[in-house]
Amino acid sequence: MDKKFLLSYLNDSLALYEETLWHELGGIAGAKGDMVGVSFIRSQNIIGNTTEDIIGNCIKAIVKNGIAEEIKYVLGGKGICLKLRVKGCCHLPAATKVKNDGIKPYMCPIVNMIVDRLIEQLGYETAYVADLEVDEGSKQCQLICAIYENIDKIGQVSDWTKIPNP
Repeated sequence: MDKKFLLSYLNDSLALYEETLWHELGGIAGAKGDMVGVSFIRSQNIIGNTTEDIIGNCIKAIVKNGIAEEIKYVLGGKGICLKLRVKGCCHLPAATKVKNDGIKPYMCPIVNMIVDRLIEQLGYETAYVADLEVDEGSKQCQLICAIYENIDKIGQVSDWTKIPNP
C-alpha cells in the first residue's frame, strides 16, 4: 500500500473528525478529542518517576517511530504550564486542513499522548490544551497545555507569556 496515500487518508479522516466535533460541540469540543493518539503511546511502555522523565520518554518514542521529527518543551508557571514545539509531525496536514477550513485547531495527538502518560503513570489530576498554533510554512506547531499534578493545583494561574518558548 502507498504510505503517502494512507497518511493522507488518515489525516483527512482526523481533520473531518475534529471539524465535526467543533460544529457539534463548539467551544467544548477541545475536551472531547483528548483520547486521539493514546493507543500508540500506551503500547510503548513509557516509564518514569518525574514529569521530565515521562515527557522525555514520550518524546523519544514519538520521534523514534516517525510520528514527529523533533519535539522540544518547557515546563513553567508553578509547574502547571507545558509548552511544546513539534516539528515535522505526521498530523500537521490534518491541523492545517482544519485551520484552512476556518476552525482554530484544538486537538493534538502528540499532546494527548504525553498528557495520558502523566495522568496514568504519575497520577496527574487533569490537563487541557490551552492554545495550539499551526505554522504550515515551518512545518511546526506550538502548543500550550495546562497540566495539573493534583487537585490543589487546579485553579492556579500563571502568566504563560513569561514562560519562554521551547
